[in-house]
Amino acid sequence: MSHFTRIKTKLAKKEYLMQALRDMGYQPIEGSVEIRGFSGQRTAVEVMVHTKNPGYDMGFRKAGEVYELVADWYGIHDINQDTFLNQVQQKYAYNTVMSRMKEQGFEAVEEKNTQDNTIHITLRRTVF
Repeated sequence: MSHFTRIKTKLAKKEYLMQALRDMGYQPIEGSVEIRGFSGQRTAVEVMVHTKNPGYDMGFRKAGEVYELVADWYGIHDINQDTFLNQVQQKYAYNTVMSRMKEQGFEAVEEKNTQDNTIHITLRRTVF
């Protein structure tokens, strides 16, 4: 019996997902990889994230147009799945916005993080 849980996300672009994970301090591994779970079980993912829990990893794999988070949370004790996913989604959104704004000629001139983890960004556009 598999212990792996799959959580569908709205994350669609691998480059922003990878950057979000790096921003959070992880060293994601991409490619055709497998994550580990209970009793040595394995499942295929496209992006793997090692945890500090021996024998347990997290990963992301495409499910249609978006990625799903896959992990055996039974053995991952130091990471809350909701908190982790919320942080990934926030970093993903941040990287998406910053990339699109740069493409449109904007630059960030100020960034503030509030206590409720809201990010306020002041942008400027140079007009020639």
